[in-house]
Amino acid sequence: MKITDIKTYPVWVGQRNQMIVKVETDEGLYGYGEAGLSGRELAVIGAVRHYREFLIGRDPLRMGALWQEMYRSQYFEGGRVLTAAISAIDIALYDIAGKALNVPVYQLLGGKQRELVPCFASTGGSTKDQLIDNVKLLVDLGWPAIRAGRSPNRDENAPDYLFEPRESLGVTAEWLTAVRAAIGPDPVLGIDYHHRLSVAEAASFCQRMPSGTLDFLEEPIRDETPEAYEALRRMTDVPFAIGEEFASKWQFLPYIERGITQFARIDVCNVGGLTEAAKVAAMAEAHYIDLMPHNPLGPICSAATVHLAAAVPNFAWLEVRVSPTEEGRFYDADWFPVQPELDGFHYIVPDGPGLGVEFNEERAQAEEFRFWEAPHLRRRDGSHTNW
Repeated sequence: MKITDIKTYPVWVGQRNQMIVKVETDEGLYGYGEAGLSGRELAVIGAVRHYREFLIGRDPLRMGALWQEMYRSQYFEGGRVLTAAISAIDIALYDIAGKALNVPVYQLLGGKQRELVPCFASTGGSTKDQLIDNVKLLVDLGWPAIRAGRSPNRDENAPDYLFEPRESLGVTAEWLTAVRAAIGPDPVLGIDYHHRLSVAEAASFCQRMPSGTLDFLEEPIRDETPEAYEALRRMTDVPFAIGEEFASKWQFLPYIERGITQFARIDVCNVGGLTEAAKVAAMAEAHYIDLMPHNPLGPICSAATVHLAAAVPNFAWLEVRVSPTEEGRFYDADWFPVQPELDGFHYIVPDGPGLGVEFNEERAQAEEFRFWEAPHLRRRDGSHTNW
């Protein structure tokens, strides 16, 4: 079997693009993958086109060797654009391999260790009472883990809006303390600060809440400097969930080996696909760290992550964006007529060949590319800050 073509489909689903890649073969089998570099799809398309030039004619079942060739084929190895492209191609190759061997993808990763993949839900609210009500709804429905949102700071859907990190600390800590009091000690409760804080701000935020309020704090500061996270680690006992932006096992390495993170927020569509994700999972297992995968994209990312989650022993919860308090806007059934099935707060592990996802290419071919830009945040003094 040989690769005959690699196609890219940057398609608008809901409120942003999904970067879908299809790998075709001379035996009629094909596979789908997805790249996770949201907002920079054209850059990923360029990288995929470069890889396509030497992947045509290759054996798609040599996933590991093709990963190494893609990663090492340029002097400037790695980087998020390249590994996003590699991720999409790699996932598609696993889809093909599963279909060729008539087994689900998890079988290629060592076999199934669980029947159901537990998920965590995200929710928010424009007021403290609304946030409490939304979290209580999810708790009552049985969700095992809940990620609560920050207190709102103007319109986050605007392309350019004001955000003062320090002004958000007190009110957000107050709201989360009230949520914990309302739901009791048992439900898992966390928050994603989306890299918006400095070390001092993140420490102040944690210190404003009673110990035990949060079970995890996700991405409080930027990740380029592990030493900064180590400094923050010494200032708080709240477990960290880090890694959604990491583009290789090497980026994960200091966070795992130095005990900086307690949950690995791996994104199979950014880290280098299933080939690389399985290696990160093994590294994390050796340090008693569970995976808590990043999954804000679409059904292809979800399917690939469900197969990974099924095959590894060290797993906590998978992020989903289809809980009762969210719109599920990235999971359009017309775009993806076959996709993973959410059963309450679990994904059912599929047993069919490959990933178990189909994509509406006919619709995609009729669509024009639309630009999407993440909000550009500014402080009151006019300077830029993190989204």
